[in-house]
Parts: sequence; C-alpha cells; structure tokens
Amino acid sequence: MTAAAEIHPKTVRGVTRIVRSAKTASSLLATTSTAGKDAALGAIADALRANTDRIVKANDADIAAGTENGMSEALLDRLRLDADRIAAIADSVDDVIDLSDPVGDVVVGRTLPNGIRLTQNRVPMGVIGAIYEARPNVTVDIAVLALKSGNASVLRGGSAAQNSNTEIISILRRAVESAGLPVDSINGIDQYGREGANVLMHARDYVDLLIPRGGAELINMVVQESIVPVIETGVGNVHMFIDSTATVKTSVDLVLNSKTHRPSVCNSLETLLVHEKAAKRVLPKILERLDGAGVIVHADSDVSALAPAGMKIRRVSRRDWAKEYLGLEIAIKLVSGIEEAIDHIRAYSSGHTEVIVTKDLDNADTFVAAIDAAAVGVNVSTRFTDGGELGFGAEVGISTQKLHARGPMGLEQLTTTKWVMMGNGQVRS
Repeated sequence: MTAAAEIHPKTVRGVTRIVRSAKTASSLLATTSTAGKDAALGAIADALRANTDRIVKANDADIAAGTENGMSEALLDRLRLDADRIAAIADSVDDVIDLSDPVGDVVVGRTLPNGIRLTQNRVPMGVIGAIYEARPNVTVDIAVLALKSGNASVLRGGSAAQNSNTEIISILRRAVESAGLPVDSINGIDQYGREGANVLMHARDYVDLLIPRGGAELINMVVQESIVPVIETGVGNVHMFIDSTATVKTSVDLVLNSKTHRPSVCNSLETLLVHEKAAKRVLPKILERLDGAGVIVHADSDVSALAPAGMKIRRVSRRDWAKEYLGLEIAIKLVSGIEEAIDHIRAYSSGHTEVIVTKDLDNADTFVAAIDAAAVGVNVSTRFTDGGELGFGAEVGISTQKLHARGPMGLEQLTTTKWVMMGNGQVRS
C-alpha cells in the first residue's frame, strides 16, 4: 500500500473535498423524511431505466478492456451489465422503496424511577465508504441502501469497472439532485485510483464506516490499512454436506443450483462433502450433472471411482479445501458422518454460508448449532444468502465478522443508535 507521504497532494485534496462534502450532505440526509428519500430512490430507478443504453455502452468498454487484459470469465461475469441486469437493478431500487425506513425506530423504551423517559432510537451512520472490485451493480446497491437509511456514500469501484461506475454515479447524482436532495449524497472517487482509496481509508474525520467487497487480498488490505472503522465482508468458501438420508433428486438439484446458477459470486458452492453411506446413491448423478455443466471437479480416488466413464477428475490437494474458486470448479470429499463434516467445515470455513442436505431432523439441529457462520441452511441452495432473496431489497455486502452486523447487510445494519433522555428538570443526586 502506498505510504501516506507518497500520495500526490492533488489526490489528497480531491478526495478530502469529496468526503467533506459527503459529510455535509449526510447531515441533511439525517433529517430527510422517508417520503423525501423514497422520491429520490424513485428518480434513481427511473433514471437507470431511461439511461440503460448509456450504461451498457460504458460497460462494453470495461468488458473490452478486461478481455484484452486477460480477466477471468468469472470476473467478466461480475463486471458485465446488459439490459436485463440493469432492469433487475432498477427493480431492486423499487424494492428498497417498499422497505420500512429504520431511521427513528425505537429499539428500547422505558421510564426510569426518577421519571426520565428513555429511548434508544435508530439513526444513520453518517458517511458510508465502500471499496470493491469489478461489480458495477454494487455501486447502485450501496448508494441506494445508504440513501434510504439516511447516509451519504463515497464509492471506490476499481479500475476494471471505471467507465461503468463513472456513468452510473453520474446518473445517480443527477437523479438525487432532481428530487431535491444534496447531489453529494452519492460520490465516486475512481478517478483518483488506488491512492484515492488510501486517502478514503484514512479519512476518519469524515467517513464513519468503510465496507470492502471483493477478494481476500482486497479485504485483508482494507482491514489492515484502514483507520476508519471497517465491517469485513467475507470470502465465500462455501460448503454443502450431503447426509446419509438425503434423496438423490434434492441433492442433485441443490448442488447444481449452488454451483452453477452463478458461480462467480461469493455464495456459490465451493466444497461438497458427501456422507460415505450416501456416496453410491447420490454421487454418480451429481458428478454426471456437474460434468455436463462443464464443472471441473477436484477429488480423490474414492470419488473418482464413482464418476461416469470418461469424466476427468483432478487430484485434490489441501490447498483446494481452502480455495474460493469463483468459477466452474468444485472440491468433493467423502466423510464418515456429520462429525467429520463439521470438523472439516470448522477447519476451512470462511464463515459465510454452510448447508446440510438431510431428512434427519436431529442431524439438521446438530449442524445448525455446531456451525459458526453468518448463514446456515438446511435443504436449501447456498445461493439464498443474498440481501434481495432474504427480503432486504438489496445488500451492501455479506458480513462474516461478528461485531455490529453479520450476514447480508441491509438498511438496519447501516444505522446506529442514540439514547434520548426526556425529563422535566431532574438532577442527579
């Protein structure tokens, strides 16, 4: 990371001006009514739909550059925007409008013995910073959730998506301004590159919370370098355990959906654990379907023996158990039972999402109780660990830490609280 002394003064001045303006805007947003915020969000949804062609054109330039630079297909998929994806993003903004505004909610309320009426109320964080990679849809997700919860946002989306993000942020800012809210409610700093990200990480006087989204390298860098408080959104080394009682159809359906529905995202399946008593029933069909979907399988000879003729299995290594593939690859292991499955997950889990497939309710309860992760599932696809799917409208990330927020982060997780004391002249004795 670039030392602060090496950052060009122009970058320091530019980013500082932006975060200072965001802080001013956040003070106005904190007192904006729900109706005022929803009007701005409606303007954003309309503007995204009206400017679809412009966004796609900007995104095409990013895709072309990424292809030329040898970007992996998984990252290109994350980067790509088309008319359907933009329409879905706009629809998610409409979903956020329909969500309840958490600002002003009373968490706790009581009257003290001395007559003081005490409430703990939800209030905005202030300024939300975000550093993320090759995900222009995240630009909209974070901006609109921050806005609905009364926060200003400062966004660093990375060079790979710079054309897309610049266009989207320009559209969002005009939409917000047209609705009568401060234009600096939404801000981008991509033009300042990595040095700008460094300044953002040190802007503690202006930025209240920083959220990194991306690979392990980016997340670790932000956690280690930032003096702004960070919520760590995690790498998704996601596991599924097929128990001895699991049916073939349910197992096949869940594995295929979890691995192939969108393999480039953090809630896709990376390691499959199969009870050895279920292996001969379920694995041949699972392997056949994975092979048909073009999925590369890493496994040992016990798994290979159950593969269809002609299917190539790559020899698994210890490194594979800890790997987030983010593509059409998976590691598979046979285990003696639920205890070994839990031990393996504890050893390699990133704390994101873990799922058991079983008809045994006792084993389901044991798994849920024993697994330490942001999300645990029973007989569901791992792909459901998503703010939109869980009713949050959208998400700013999936937190794998344990302080303040854990799991998909929606509106409530972008607020803090203040204690309000209402009295009639009480003094402390």
